[in-house]
Amino acid sequence: MPTRLIVDGNNVIGSRPDGWWRDRAGATRRLVASLQSLARASGERISVVLDGRPLADLPEGVHEGVLVAYATRAGRDAADDRIVNEVAHDHDPATLVVVTSDRGLAMRVGALGATVEGAGAFLDRLDRLGPRD
Repeated sequence: MPTRLIVDGNNVIGSRPDGWWRDRAGATRRLVASLQSLARASGERISVVLDGRPLADLPEGVHEGVLVAYATRAGRDAADDRIVNEVAHDHDPATLVVVTSDRGLAMRVGALGATVEGAGAFLDRLDRLGPRD
């Protein structure tokens, strides 16, 4: 069975000090565009879980091959809890790779059988795909 990625969106966005905080919505859109490029290039099934309210132009659902999901509540660890819930209810967690540099989340999903890839290594992989604008 092919690998499936679940990306901790805000963790990945925040792992690189590229000015994302000046335009959070733009950073979210850029990440999703990068994930779409990766999905097309690799054939991997990719989901991204984000904190905050859904963007009007990026509601929850599948967008060009990437499943966009949002935390179901506000507050600390909201997106993490949604990711853990997805892993816990998956039919084969061993085929999941959760992309995050959050140690607590990594421990939680690892205990459920998922593999973890760090945000930095993942961003390097996205960078190798080339410009996404």
